[in-house]
Amino acid sequence: MNLKNLTFVSEFILLGFSSNTSTQIALFLVFLSFYIITCLGNFLIIVVTLTNTRLHKPMYFFLTNLSVLDIIYSTTNVPKALRDLVSLRKTISLAACAAQMYISLALGITECFLFAVMAYDRYVAICYPLHYVTVMTNTLCFCASVSTWACGFIFSFIQITTTLNVPTCGHNIINHFFCEGPGYLSLSCTDNFINNVVTFILCVIILMIPVCCIVISYIRIMRTIMKMNTSESRRKAFSTCASHMMAVTLYFGSCSAMYMKPQSYYLPKRDKIIAIFYIIVTPMLNPLIYTLRNREVTLALKNFGQWCLELLA
Repeated sequence: MNLKNLTFVSEFILLGFSSNTSTQIALFLVFLSFYIITCLGNFLIIVVTLTNTRLHKPMYFFLTNLSVLDIIYSTTNVPKALRDLVSLRKTISLAACAAQMYISLALGITECFLFAVMAYDRYVAICYPLHYVTVMTNTLCFCASVSTWACGFIFSFIQITTTLNVPTCGHNIINHFFCEGPGYLSLSCTDNFINNVVTFILCVIILMIPVCCIVISYIRIMRTIMKMNTSESRRKAFSTCASHMMAVTLYFGSCSAMYMKPQSYYLPKRDKIIAIFYIIVTPMLNPLIYTLRNREVTLALKNFGQWCLELLA
């Protein structure tokens, strides 16, 4: 890490969204509601998936991974943002800022690769249903899961290392509601060419490769669906994929808008709104998207609810 950062900057000031008290209170209530829904919804999916033997399938194993990831992802950023909305002093230490950047980026990258793995799972299930059990083995699912998390933390380490080596020369006011690479780099007082090159290469690997895998998987899936004999088979196959495509579109769209652009295009107000989608909105919507369009999960939730009522009676 650059010595200037250590010498002149020990903490950063996060400007957040607004200095207006009414706006801050309104945002606090909205974000708190979203965060509670995120934690409860994802936690419920984890519990139902683990306790219902009918859901012990690769698809729901990866869905559980996504739920765990979304809870940690939101918890890394939202509680601090909520505290700042009701605090006069919106500061964060250099160490906490670095940790928040690293963990957030690692989990975001993990989610990108996890979506690609989930698309492959759907591809095998629909295009090669007779070979699904032999292809998507427990060993393969476990290795795929571990690999997605490992890639997230490794690539994040590379990105954050180059980001934190950019000197800020005493500047410590970040126009954002949490510590993120683009916001931190806006404080730079030197040329960011090396960092921009590293960021571009990583974005190609992290965003474009998973997107290409997802698109190829779904092109083949759609071809298979169109060849099915009955409309019921086509409807069921399409239903299992539609929820995944909704989540992928929302997440990759917002992430691409944030990271697949030159640093000179950094606009604080716009980028804060974009960040809300992949930090707060997407983790909240994922449980709703996957449960509302999935009969197995919906039935499992009903059974779990009935069991809870009987337990309390």
